[in-house]
Amino acid sequence: MQNFVGKTVFITGGASGIGLALGQAFAEAGMNVMLADIEQAALTTAVERLQHHNSKVRGIICDVADPVSVENAATETFDVFGNVHVLCNNAGVAGGSGIDDISLDTWRWVIDVNLMGVVNGIRSFLPRMRAHGEDGHIVNTTSMAGLESGLGFSPYAASKFAVVSMSEGLARELSSLRIGVTVLCPGFVRTQISRSARNRPERYGTPPALDPNSPGGILAAESARLQQSGLDPSDVAKSALRAIRNGELYVFTHPEMREAVRKRFSAIEAAMDEAATR
Repeated sequence: MQNFVGKTVFITGGASGIGLALGQAFAEAGMNVMLADIEQAALTTAVERLQHHNSKVRGIICDVADPVSVENAATETFDVFGNVHVLCNNAGVAGGSGIDDISLDTWRWVIDVNLMGVVNGIRSFLPRMRAHGEDGHIVNTTSMAGLESGLGFSPYAASKFAVVSMSEGLARELSSLRIGVTVLCPGFVRTQISRSARNRPERYGTPPALDPNSPGGILAAESARLQQSGLDPSDVAKSALRAIRNGELYVFTHPEMREAVRKRFSAIEAAMDEAATR
């Protein structure tokens, strides 16, 4: 997909972080932008900010874990702007990790947002994108946590591994159509994901208290620290636009994390070699 001017993009998690940066990049490229988010005040502020770059920016409240909410957002977007050409399944949350406190509510919340939120987006937008037959692209935001297990026993890592796999399969199925697929795999980025619990719906219960001295608590604190010194979200957005133009499946923003991925792949290859000798 080469031409962005006058086309429409729908972005979940669009009120802050990578989602907001994507919205600004697409607005500056001349696209109609629909920002979707669960946080009303932040969404209102984000829309007002982007309208300084492009008057054709709107916002809609959307809970990506709720398929009805996503379907309603899709209907509203097509009603307002006509055809949607780029879908950014970007909304994501972080939950507790580790074996000391396995909260099923937290697992359900993280999986519902990070994994099922992507499924819900594809389910509501892809049939419409295929029907209008114009060039299109789907961008799924995942993480380096979807390629290596440095976060340990974590619903976040599990969800991100799943989205990487799903994106690869989606790209294969759409290869004969005019719809590309990109999976964003950033490392630490300056976002508010460490404060995800502010938007945790009541149906998932109260977040369990995390012992700051437990392995999970120590990892959470370190991750939050690294995020604050991480990459600017605008750099991730620039990489995403380039990937859309070039038809790239994978986007990596932190090449210094290559070694962690190599260790995992090496372990897999070693196990395969061992199996071949049996």
